[in-house]
Amino acid sequence: MIAMAIAIGISFIDLEYLEHWTYDFRTRIKIQPEVSGHIQTVAIDNPTVLKYKGEPGASIHSEFLNKLKMAEPKMIIYLLDLNNLEGGLTELKHFADIAKQTPYFVATTSEIIGKGQESELFFKPPLDGIKAHMALLTHDRSTFARDGVTRRLILSYLNTPMIHETAASHFNEVKKVDNYQGQFQFLNSQQSYINFRKTGTYKPLSFKDVVDNKFNPGALRDKIILVGRDTLVHAGDYKMTPFSRDIIAMSNMEVHANIIETLIQNNSPIRAQFWINIILNALIALITIYAVFRTRPSKGLMILIITLSAYVTLSWMSFQFFDYWLNMAAPLLTIFICYYFFIPYRLIMENKKSWEYFQHNKVLSEVEELKTNFLRMMSHDLKTPLARIHGMTEMALRHEGSTPEQQTALKNISKSSEELSLFVESILDLSRIESNEVKLHLQSKDINDLIKQVIQQSEYLAKEKGIKIIAELEPLFSIKVDPHLLKQVFTNLVENAIKYSPENTKVLVTTEEIDGYVVIQVADQGMGIPEQESKLIFDRFYRSKSASSSKIAGTGLGLYLTKYFVGLHKGEIYVESSEGLGSTFVVRIPTHLEIQTNNSIKGELNV
Repeated sequence: MIAMAIAIGISFIDLEYLEHWTYDFRTRIKIQPEVSGHIQTVAIDNPTVLKYKGEPGASIHSEFLNKLKMAEPKMIIYLLDLNNLEGGLTELKHFADIAKQTPYFVATTSEIIGKGQESELFFKPPLDGIKAHMALLTHDRSTFARDGVTRRLILSYLNTPMIHETAASHFNEVKKVDNYQGQFQFLNSQQSYINFRKTGTYKPLSFKDVVDNKFNPGALRDKIILVGRDTLVHAGDYKMTPFSRDIIAMSNMEVHANIIETLIQNNSPIRAQFWINIILNALIALITIYAVFRTRPSKGLMILIITLSAYVTLSWMSFQFFDYWLNMAAPLLTIFICYYFFIPYRLIMENKKSWEYFQHNKVLSEVEELKTNFLRMMSHDLKTPLARIHGMTEMALRHEGSTPEQQTALKNISKSSEELSLFVESILDLSRIESNEVKLHLQSKDINDLIKQVIQQSEYLAKEKGIKIIAELEPLFSIKVDPHLLKQVFTNLVENAIKYSPENTKVLVTTEEIDGYVVIQVADQGMGIPEQESKLIFDRFYRSKSASSSKIAGTGLGLYLTKYFVGLHKGEIYVESSEGLGSTFVVRIPTHLEIQTNNSIKGELNV
């Protein structure tokens, strides 16, 4: 809501100076439209002034008009103030007679002809019989951009058309002033924007060349002839344009030519309606807010750059191809204000979250440390009494005076204490893993020797179930491993195979070297593992449904620790199993372990 309020608020701010600056920029880079070819300018230039040693007088203007009449133009529009025409009474009267006899001759004034004023009496005698037509030029001095640049044309004032509209009506099909493109009301006038061409688009004929008959009359047939001044002497003869802020950027005569050309082609730029600009501004504000709050800073900045580029491109294309003027100043200001207004708020929120995360992490670290200390203390304090219980039950079992019932009870106690000891060892291993304290102590060992030791230790457990352990071990070279950790790996796999296999079955243990890896396989004829559980059995505390429902005790940590210890050796472990068809656990250990630091490697969880 704040962003929408900012966007709408900015839309109501007077940004005409900035907006017209973007308008000028678009005008400069716009591909210039073709001219109609219906306009020809004739300039009183420096060569003319030099020839006549000043401004041409009334007699020379009479000669000039007679020469132009031969070309049969559509209109001859004098952009000169006839009140400043020099000459005697006879010369002025002669010029007035020629002007009156030329039906397409038009005298103009840059002053407003108000209601009740007779335009025929606008010029001093003997020119008072010549009708004056308004040919007003605008400049943004106190309104709009307030920079003195000419951008607008006046179609009519107090319902009286300017001479530009009258001239253009000879070549376009616009019947009424109200039908011109891009017009708007301003004070007592109807106006629109000039579709400017660059200075020099309308190449002028020199006034003296026309008087000297050094021109092609056929080239002026049915054209609008604009007669003006271009001597580079008087600043009042020039206007600043969107192309240039120089004091002599474009002659008044060429500005009038641009106005008439715009009306002939009826292609004045159309300024977008206010509500369209508000919608676009609000949309850009929403995109800015999304970029600030919903994305990473780098991505958000990229979104804003893309949005800005897309909008600038859209504004240019609409202006270039459809003469449609979308506001640019307000959207640019909206992006800037929204970004720098909400970025501090985001930083405050992120700092608050960071502080909360820091506090939360601090509490978790303390809890983790307490848990680790508790597990170590508990495991250490349990190991000693468990060892005593196990030792005393072994002594009692060797005592000959016990009854069969007592022997059975003592065996159960011994088995339970052993299982509890294994559980405590697993908890200690897990605690060391979580504290990153497990390190490899590498020694050069034959994997087959380690497996033989494990099989020998497991013989008693296998005999109890009538399971036969078959070892098919290929000769192997010694490799650097941590024998203690790998013995835990092989012990866990072999004992699991025995525990989860039916009685009177077989467990097969094989080794071989393949492509730089020692491959160890432990296969059983047990219940198998469902496919959907085969990837979960290596997670901590996970036990398959079939194992959980059986009477076989387990912690769910054995395979987790096994995979971790194999991962420390940069190896891998996986299972191949089908439900009801047994399982084969495969361990691959590289023959060359490359990562070494002072003969030990710090453990990293690789599961």
